[in-house]
Amino acid sequence: QVQLVESGGGLVQPGGSLRLSCKASGFILSDYAMSWYRQAPGKKRELVAAFRNRGGDTNYADSVKGRFTISKDNTKNTMYLQMGSLKPEDTAVYFCKAVRWTTGNGYWGQGTQVTVSS
Repeated sequence: QVQLVESGGGLVQPGGSLRLSCKASGFILSDYAMSWYRQAPGKKRELVAAFRNRGGDTNYADSVKGRFTISKDNTKNTMYLQMGSLKPEDTAVYFCKAVRWTTGNGYWGQGTQVTVSS
């Protein structure tokens, strides 16, 4: 059974840091294009960061460039999002997504809430 479970969200002050994790089970991480999305209240879900190819090249939304870093550990079947210099506008539910490179079949995690507030 394919499953993605996010963790690491929480309440953090502006300027703080958090690391989100996305643990995959039921499939091999390297067979999938992995990415992070977020959705703030009343807004559309948006791409935050992604691995755009199997070589590990990455894409970031302009709003998070230089502050967020996507990474993964294939041995742990886990993807990460290191978030720094957090701003109130980063407040959202963060989701991980996996899309199989060969078929396009995709899966979403349940999301983890990140709240940036003083």
